[in-house]
Amino acid sequence: MNKDSLKKILIQVQEKKIKLDDAIELFKHLPYENMDFARIDTHREIRQNFPEAIFCAGKTNEQIAAIMEKMLKHNINVLATRAEKQVYEFISAQFPEAVYNDLAKVISIIKNKPKPKKGTIAVVTAGTSDVKVAEEAKETLNFTGYKTECLYDVGVAGIHRLFDNQEVLYRAGVIITIAGMDGALPSVIAGLVNKPIIAVPASTGYGASFGGIAALLTMLNSCAPGLAVVNIDNGFGAARLASIIMEAK
Repeated sequence: MNKDSLKKILIQVQEKKIKLDDAIELFKHLPYENMDFARIDTHREIRQNFPEAIFCAGKTNEQIAAIMEKMLKHNINVLATRAEKQVYEFISAQFPEAVYNDLAKVISIIKNKPKPKKGTIAVVTAGTSDVKVAEEAKETLNFTGYKTECLYDVGVAGIHRLFDNQEVLYRAGVIITIAGMDGALPSVIAGLVNKPIIAVPASTGYGASFGGIAALLTMLNSCAPGLAVVNIDNGFGAARLASIIMEAK
C-alpha cells in the first residue's frame, strides 16, 4: 500500500463511501503480511517512499510469483532484481503486464504510475562490460519516476571520451559511476564536478581484480571528497541512495 492509496481509503471512510470495517480489513495486514516463507513489508513505501523490492536470487519461481501476487493485491508496484530469463518467462505467464530488462535482469510491474520527479540522475560506466550494473540502477530510478541520463564506456583508458561529454555530468543532480578493473573513474569525475558521486565497484576484470574487490578498495581509498561507495555490482543500492539524496534537496 502506498501513500496515495492510504489517503484514498481515509477519504472514502470520511465520505462514508466505504465502511469502517472494510477499511480495517484493508489495514489489518500492516505492517507486514506473513506468508511463512516470506514476510512482506506492506507499508515500506509509506515509511520510505519506496516499496520493498524482490531479490530473486535464491528464491523459487513459485515463491517469487506468490510474493508478487500479494504485493499487487496490496496495490504495490513490483520491482524484482537479479531475475534470470527463465524467471521472467515463468512470471509473465501469470502476469502478462510484467516488463523485463534482460541486461539489468530486472522485472517490473507498474500498477500506479510514479509521478515524474524533478532533476536528472546520471548513470556513467567505465566500460561496456559494466552496463549490466548501470541498467539495474537505471531501471530502479525509472521505477520511482526519476529521469536518468546514461553515459556508457567513458573510462580512464580513453579519458577524452569523458571530457567530450562533461555536460551530462554538469546537468545531473547526482552521478552514479560504475567501474571495474582499477576502479579509477569515480575519482576522476569527483574531481571535475561539485555533485554527490555514488561509486559502484563492478566485478569486471582479470584475475587480480578479485571479482571487484580491487575496484572497491580503490574507491574506498579515493582522494576525491564527496564520493560514497556501495557494494560490488550493487546498482540497485546506488539508485536508492541517489533518489534519497535527490528527495532531500
